[in-house]
Amino acid sequence: VAIRLNNVFFDFGKYDLRPESYPELDRLAEFLKSNTSLRIELGGHTDNVGKDADNLTLSQNRVNSVMSYVASRGVDAARLTAKGYGETKPVNSNDTEEGRQQNRRVEFTILQ
Repeated sequence: VAIRLNNVFFDFGKYDLRPESYPELDRLAEFLKSNTSLRIELGGHTDNVGKDADNLTLSQNRVNSVMSYVASRGVDAARLTAKGYGETKPVNSNDTEEGRQQNRRVEFTILQ
């Protein structure tokens, strides 16, 4: 089951974390530090604007940004896997800016 991280979104075409993302990622880091046996996959997603290959690269860069941030908060990076999914798993319509914004996201799945 994938769990969407709330308030971890990205501007169009960017992979830099927006400052409002930090509190949510800090909570994830604290959760992982309190549950030291857990391993997670972080999944990065994009909207459908642009070329498929570019979106795949962008989603991987986004999830790498999240992984780096969480690791910088004291979580062993060996417990984190990062996978970019591009535009293949939208959670909302790409017909509106609001929907596209929601599709530019990161989720995590507990692996063990």
